Amino acid sequence: MLYELQEEVGKDMDPFDLICHIVFDQPPLTRRERANNVKKKDYFTKYGDTVRAILDALLDKYADEGIENIEKMEILKVQPFNKFGSPVEIIKSFGGRDQYLKALQELEEQLYKSAA
Repeated sequence: MLYELQEEVGKDMDPFDLICHIVFDQPPLTRRERANNVKKKDYFTKYGDTVRAILDALLDKYADEGIENIEKMEILKVQPFNKFGSPVEIIKSFGGRDQYLKALQELEEQLYKSAA
């Protein structure tokens, strides 16, 4: 049913925005708008260049495909992530698996913060 609503209202919307739009009549944001809002905040300046580039690529993947895909480790095997090295090398650039997962969680928190 959710997918049918996405097709009717706009499939570029995150399920979160679709639900808020239907239930609370809030104006929805597309995934691309959410990703761009995070990029505008320069939230990831605390990271080095490589990690920022990986997080930026994760934002682009979110905008194109949704949250489910960036939460899977397999995402690190495909373009454009493979240009940063193997999944193990990418995770090492964050300082390890726990730090990678923490950065991913922070990314998701930033995506779903109010766009105000």
